Amino acid sequence: MRAPMTQATPVHRRAASTFGRSIDIQQLRADGVTRSYGDRVVLRDVDLVVSAGDRFGLIGENGAGKSTLLRILAGIDEPDDGEAVRPLRTGILMQELELPEDTTVGELLEQALGEVRAVEQELETSAAALGETGSAGDGSAEQRYAAALDAAERADVWTADARLDAVVDGLGIAAIERSRRLGEVSGGQRSRFALAALLVARPTALLLDEPTNHLDDEAVAFLRGHLSEWPGPVLFASHDRAFLDEVATGLVDIDPSRPVPVGEASPVVEFGGPFSEYLDWKAAELDRWSARHEEEQAELRRLASAVHDVAPRINHDRGIRDNNRMAFGMRGDRVEQQISRRVRNAQLRLEVLEREQVRRPPRQLSFAGIPSGSTVLDEGEQLLDLADARVDGRLHLERLQLAPRSRVLVTGANGSGKSTLLAVLAGSLRLDAGTVLRRKGLRVGLLEQDVAFPDAERSPREVYDRTLGEARAARTPLAGLGLLGLRDLDRPIGQLSVGQQRRLALALIIARPPHLFLLDEPTNHLSLTLATELEDALGDYPGAVVIASHDRWLRRRWSGDTLMLDRR
Repeated sequence: MRAPMTQATPVHRRAASTFGRSIDIQQLRADGVTRSYGDRVVLRDVDLVVSAGDRFGLIGENGAGKSTLLRILAGIDEPDDGEAVRPLRTGILMQELELPEDTTVGELLEQALGEVRAVEQELETSAAALGETGSAGDGSAEQRYAAALDAAERADVWTADARLDAVVDGLGIAAIERSRRLGEVSGGQRSRFALAALLVARPTALLLDEPTNHLDDEAVAFLRGHLSEWPGPVLFASHDRAFLDEVATGLVDIDPSRPVPVGEASPVVEFGGPFSEYLDWKAAELDRWSARHEEEQAELRRLASAVHDVAPRINHDRGIRDNNRMAFGMRGDRVEQQISRRVRNAQLRLEVLEREQVRRPPRQLSFAGIPSGSTVLDEGEQLLDLADARVDGRLHLERLQLAPRSRVLVTGANGSGKSTLLAVLAGSLRLDAGTVLRRKGLRVGLLEQDVAFPDAERSPREVYDRTLGEARAARTPLAGLGLLGLRDLDRPIGQLSVGQQRRLALALIIARPPHLFLLDEPTNHLSLTLATELEDALGDYPGAVVIASHDRWLRRRWSGDTLMLDRR
């Protein structure tokens, strides 16, 4: 484990030009990795070393290239330039799982034990061969058995099934029949089964993309304990602020806020302290960058003025009197020399500063809050009244009443019915028993965990304008909400990251604020800054808010009511 650093330290570039290699080392390494999509550079000259025992949290804005870097390090994607090196056995958990839906969860888990099963089979085969030789003393059979026994001990084949059961139980999916197909379980359950398979396979290096998005407190605690004992290198991208604080031995920011000369790429920044301290450091660094940029621009303007304006003004603007011609002849040369020297010095300083000036700090996305103009329904009656609500096997809730300004946080273990409850409140899922009464004219908006846009070729601006109508879209422009960068407004939605797509879905709701706003794990996939700003904005939301979340950081700051659901 690296000792905590007192300040962020850039990683220096090392030239490289080949595609990634899997070799028998104990490091994940990126050397000058660059990756572009079309004319958009996502990663530029990224250098990174993650050694055995390191657990580095990978952070940065949505779309900064975190998932891309993980895929390159895993060998799934190629860099345009540079090199990625990894151990022979490197495993990755991706946000968007590429798993065949007709595979059963049991088959997925058994595939993860493939290497262990092969070692176990070789041990049995070599033992049988040794038994057949009897007293013949076949040295090759003895050597084969000894090698197989050594491999079995290293793979710990005798505890493989127990380890599998412990991982499945720890991630909260033991109750799901292993005959179930992946297409028959929820997205969150598929993600947890994929994580279980990865942990059971025990690769040397782990690459994890948002590993806690679908985990409850118990599963997060299990994963935290598992990773703390992982002997090899671990690199995980996460927006889980509490998890970053608890697990990461260091942070890797591929979207840093530090001064960079014009034309150069921002260096990757490693920080050895906890995430909460890094937030303060990054804010201070951005302030220093902004102040330096403003000072340099002011100096550039002053020097340009000296070069282009001051010299002509200092020169003689009026004719020389006859009785002063001789005096000027004596002093004029010295004046001209002084002016010329000052102009040359200013010109030199201007050229150096133009060459070495830091570039403008990147525009930080900042959630602009809930648009004005929405109205709260009067307090005369409840917005919604749920009584003895049942969805077989998924939810049983005796009573829930929501007033026009209710603030409710729904918590509970995986499988307790949080997403089911929000779907019932939204009217997209019918009850098997019980009643739900909605106030007349009630408008409900639901931000779901998994968003999908049917036409991936359309741009966010097109979808926004079409959904809201031109008049409303003009009154509340998408760019003004602070949820998407200007360069992303006209890119195809299919090229946006998962987090960027979810921010678009959020924009479509808040541009016309509903009376009842339902949010399912709202901080999943959102950048750390935007997640905090969204939480703050919801406190002043002009209507009722119901949030279902595992996010411990959010829950610690929550000041409204809390509804705890029990697993059914």
